[in-house]
Amino acid sequence: MEKYIQPFIDVCVNVFKEFLHLDVKTGRPYFSVKEAITEWDISAVIGLTGEARGAVVISLKKEHAIKLTDILTGTIHADFDGEVVDAIGEIINIIAGNAKRGLEDAFKLNISLPTIVKGVEHSVIWSDGKTRVICIPFQFLDNESFCLSVAIEAVGGA
Repeated sequence: MEKYIQPFIDVCVNVFKEFLHLDVKTGRPYFSVKEAITEWDISAVIGLTGEARGAVVISLKKEHAIKLTDILTGTIHADFDGEVVDAIGEIINIIAGNAKRGLEDAFKLNISLPTIVKGVEHSVIWSDGKTRVICIPFQFLDNESFCLSVAIEAVGGA
């Protein structure tokens, strides 16, 4: 499983460095409970299909999503607005697209358009399959955190 997760870690670190000029520290990945209520206020989801299936999700607190959007756009946002939603969707799109390239030796993958989930302490409902969801915690700025969740499994004989 580690060989499938490492590309997501590497890409996330690089995306935050290159696009947001932020250093992120990776915490210890752990298996998350499907359908668990979380502390997050916004999540962006990208589906994975092809020789493997699954999803990649970035989840943040509202104030962190706004800060990242402010950095990305160079403007100030007071609340969730269309630009914040678009920015978080674009961040997960870049992460998933680059991780897909890192997994090309193992799988041919397609990625979906991002879906955004907003709401205090929302939950993302994962498939009923046996795939385990791995949360990769990251810290940035002044010990603020976000989670990149990955669930990926081979399809058929791949």
